[in-house]
Amino acid sequence: MQRESVVRCVDLEASCNTKKKNQAAGGQGTDPTYTCIPDGMPRAMNVIFPMEIVIQPNITHIMIEYLSMLRRIHTDGRDWPENAEPSFMGYSIGKWVDEDRRGRYDVLEIETRNLKGPRAFDASGIPLHADNRTIVKERIYLDKADPDILHDEVTTIDNALTRLWTVTKNSRRVRKPVWVEAICAEGNQHVRIGKENYMLSADGYLMPAKKDQAPPDLRYFKQTGK
Repeated sequence: MQRESVVRCVDLEASCNTKKKNQAAGGQGTDPTYTCIPDGMPRAMNVIFPMEIVIQPNITHIMIEYLSMLRRIHTDGRDWPENAEPSFMGYSIGKWVDEDRRGRYDVLEIETRNLKGPRAFDASGIPLHADNRTIVKERIYLDKADPDILHDEVTTIDNALTRLWTVTKNSRRVRKPVWVEAICAEGNQHVRIGKENYMLSADGYLMPAKKDQAPPDLRYFKQTGK
């Protein structure tokens, strides 16, 4: 992977110190996906579980098994919609390019906008900016020497960065895949209440996730005096 920018952990020293303290106490730091929300873009293209690409005349689907993430890349020449609801995967518009000029498309160029958060770059929890004005640009193409290798050049433009951040992600084609169902919510014992993360114990009761963690606010439940 090639990184071409410096991440600006926004007020970052304090933010990173808070993350470290939270993790040291047993918390999840700044990675928001422990509650099973999707990774979102650009993190989704880390592809830690298999993905399938389906190319149609006016749209390309990228189906990522992990967290059932689905991308729709519109290649019909449309413009950006005015009132589309923001989403973790965003809205993607693509264009096929005959880069070799051999009469056959060999590169899919994509731009993704209209994202919502919270999202992190990866499992480290490095956050994207809370304003969600992220723009992700990609160039997807097969390796010229080995057509079973797919390259995805990903450039992220985000206000949490000092400049553009570019990385090339490589995937290998499996000719006879065995698909694995990955349901994050199944067996997930994390319970987020307010701004705090708790755990569900083996016997089905709420328990602290961090040392000396205060119990949740139960103002909407009938209080029983001792």
